[in-house]
Amino acid sequence: MRASVRGWRWRRNPLRRRSDVVEAWTALAVTLTLFLGAPLLGALTGWWAHGQARAVQRAELAGRHRVHAEVAGRRPDPPPSVRGGGRHTYRVAVRWSDADHRAHTLVARVPPGTRQGDTVDVWLDPGGRSVPPPPDETAVWQHTVALGACGACGAAAVVLLARSLVGRVALRHRLAEWEREWARTGPRWSGRRA
Repeated sequence: MRASVRGWRWRRNPLRRRSDVVEAWTALAVTLTLFLGAPLLGALTGWWAHGQARAVQRAELAGRHRVHAEVAGRRPDPPPSVRGGGRHTYRVAVRWSDADHRAHTLVARVPPGTRQGDTVDVWLDPGGRSVPPPPDETAVWQHTVALGACGACGAAAVVLLARSLVGRVALRHRLAEWEREWARTGPRWSGRRA
């Protein structure tokens, strides 16, 4: 039967070594860091990522404008169906009129199921070229959560790796301390001379 004595590394004990105390303090630091530090770092990383994503969103909104265009061309035949599916966009000709009632035509990507004559939203850059839409709120929050989670997981991984390294070093020191102690105590027990 194995007896577990809690906190033996903290109390005065003739079997306790300095490496045991270091390991006990390391375990406490790792616990605090994992439960307080990693989530805090994840939150700070997410907050920073949210600000960056918002800045990109504002910059792209400022440099792009949306027009309502009519699909003028016929979409190509759909590609063969892929199991699991995915959303494909199609490149077709679209046309719209600007504020001066001048007609414009260009090739833009439209969602699947769009037919000739349907109205779609097309995003244009200042040069009048078709560009992807700026990130929406969902994309901003996905970016925020993903980077926040990566920050928290990365911090936890670093802490656990450091804990592993400290544990190995502590084990080496503990074995060396036991060896030195046995070199002093062993001859008294075994009757041998060192």
